[in-house]
Amino acid sequence: MQHIMGLVRRCAEDYNMINEGDRIAVGVSGGKDSLALLDAMARMREYFPKKYHLEAITLDLGFDGMDFTPVEKFCRDADIPFTLVETQIKQIVFDHRKEKNPCSMCAKMRRGALNKAAVANGCNKVALGHHFDDAVETFLMSLFYEGRISCFQPVTELDRSGITQIRPLLYVGEKKIASYAEKNLPVVHNTCPADKHTQREEVKELIVELSKKYPDLKTKVFGSMQRFPLPYWGIE
Repeated sequence: MQHIMGLVRRCAEDYNMINEGDRIAVGVSGGKDSLALLDAMARMREYFPKKYHLEAITLDLGFDGMDFTPVEKFCRDADIPFTLVETQIKQIVFDHRKEKNPCSMCAKMRRGALNKAAVANGCNKVALGHHFDDAVETFLMSLFYEGRISCFQPVTELDRSGITQIRPLLYVGEKKIASYAEKNLPVVHNTCPADKHTQREEVKELIVELSKKYPDLKTKVFGSMQRFPLPYWGIE
């Protein structure tokens, strides 16, 4: 966790993600990434030079078998306010609309519900658990499937809601997160039927194969995003 915290702090400082007095809501799905981010940011409150308020917001999408009680306990033990928001996202996307490619619509609805809950709780920023590998995969997905050079931004200003989205895990690799989460975090199993059956999984598998021959592939792709740079990715 010390290594993860160091990378989270460097990322936050490189992109000026955290300002004095920020009220930051971490979107906690119950997965390893968002829980690792929450843990790191909770611990960082003790020494980060700019003081901020932190809380956790979890969306219950409506899938059976997902118990967020361990997440609530984790937050209580770490002195983090916890909010569980009931939604109808599963019913709308899977039962009513029967989307063949549900991930895009689900993601949009989740972002809307999360931002709405953050505003209701008096937060001005939402921290998302996208990490180093997510950024590389998203870049390649845009290139392969959409024919464009694009990726989500480290910091995104949402004018309509007044929320600023930040992604402090961008310097942290997925393996590092998984290793820490396995022994230290109350990860909730995702019961979504689309989980592990997406274009992202195809790109993830491709990267694994290419990395056998080009071990620094992900580092080079990530570096090119900062040097190119993509909009809002450049750092001084």
